[in-house]
Amino acid sequence: MTSKKKSAKASKTAPKVKAKPVHGRAKAAEAKPPATPAKAAGKVPARKTEVAFKVGDHVVYPTHGVGLIQEVQVQEIVGHKLELFVISFERDRMTLKVPVVKVASSGLRKLSSRKLMETALTTLKGRARVKRTMWSRRAQEYEAKINSGDPIAIAEVVRDLHRNVGQSDQSFSERQIYEAARDRLAAELAAVERTDLAQATTKLENLLAAA
Repeated sequence: MTSKKKSAKASKTAPKVKAKPVHGRAKAAEAKPPATPAKAAGKVPARKTEVAFKVGDHVVYPTHGVGLIQEVQVQEIVGHKLELFVISFERDRMTLKVPVVKVASSGLRKLSSRKLMETALTTLKGRARVKRTMWSRRAQEYEAKINSGDPIAIAEVVRDLHRNVGQSDQSFSERQIYEAARDRLAAELAAVERTDLAQATTKLENLLAAA
């Protein structure tokens, strides 16, 4: 058999292999939706937060303490409508307007639960922890705790400064910070227990005296 006949016979008996279409991947790639700018940058679009406050609710603003939502106003600023919570603070005799969209970033919150307030009251019974640092440094730390709005942190300030109440070596600024912390804690306690400020203050002082 000649070489030409052998090659022809080999080509007839060899199995045929179907070539895979190369355009399949291209179509699959085209089927994917293009990435949005937010996804491409690795950012997740911010979710809308639900505001659970309403008129008549007592709330806590970190730097002012307990306030009462009097109304919800709608103001137009530069062509945009803006909803505002109008909050009154009886003790400071002031009114504050907080944009609804800024509630989370402002630190505005609901009143503490009874369980959390009990933890704060238990903190008052603990042993005072006073750092051996300059008073100016401690005063800054105490004020930061008060303005945090955290009832447990505020209770720590009341507990730590109560030891010098009425003593001759207590400075005027120390007394001021103590009273600010005590009044802030008493105001929230009064709102949580639905009593008045005087009764709440007396309760705190009795706990401190018995500690």
